[in-house]
Amino acid sequence: MRRILPLVIGVSLLLGGCKVKELAEKAKIAKDLDNRGTIDLMKDVSKDKYAPPKDGKLTDAQIQMYLKVRQHEKDIAKVAKAEMEEHSKSADQNKHSLSGMFEGIKTMQSAAEFATADIRAAKDLGYNTQEYLWVKGKVLEASTAAFAEGLTNAMSKQMDAAYQQTKKAYDEAKDDQTKQMYKQMLDNYAQTAKEGQQATANEDPSIAYNRQLLKKYDTELAAFTTEMSKYESKDGEAQKSMDELQKKLNEAGKQSQ
Repeated sequence: MRRILPLVIGVSLLLGGCKVKELAEKAKIAKDLDNRGTIDLMKDVSKDKYAPPKDGKLTDAQIQMYLKVRQHEKDIAKVAKAEMEEHSKSADQNKHSLSGMFEGIKTMQSAAEFATADIRAAKDLGYNTQEYLWVKGKVLEASTAAFAEGLTNAMSKQMDAAYQQTKKAYDEAKDDQTKQMYKQMLDNYAQTAKEGQQATANEDPSIAYNRQLLKKYDTELAAFTTEMSKYESKDGEAQKSMDELQKKLNEAGKQSQ
């Protein structure tokens, strides 16, 4: 018991310290939002210039920059979203008064701060915001391509199964009219499969390169999920939804085999 008590106290202090640190960080963000509005931020951002590489390929340093900004962006978005909801509620409660009108204006201001949380985060961390926006665009491009590929693969497996069933029905058909109907279905399946293969073959080399680079630091779908997480009501909702979707896609693929 004597050995356990110091451990319990230590854990309690650690958790309490983390909570205090979190509250202090939120207060710091709220103060910055109050002192430096979106207009001021955008004026500062307009000074940044960046010429992206012609090959469209990301670097390790840029991925690391993106990951750091992403976490800080999420913290800022939480504070801005909470303030937006608070002002919106107050505006609704006092909608027929002058204070309600001011709360409505503050709601719009908080909404703008929420929308620009990524730029503010990049600026806070001392990065070139124009470079960051380009990097974020390329990361989302690669992440979206990975997401689309997952959907395409699941659909392709189901289509393969449907093709085999239709081929069997075609072979067993007794009359020309029925055979012709199944023949048209088989031709449609073949054309769709061909178009899918062409789309994969024609993928921009930079996207393929960036997808491989992302795998070194994170899952390809993480950027897509993180972007959605800014709008979640509870932490982890976006990740849970993405995990469930991925599970359904995997199950769809297995069922068609």
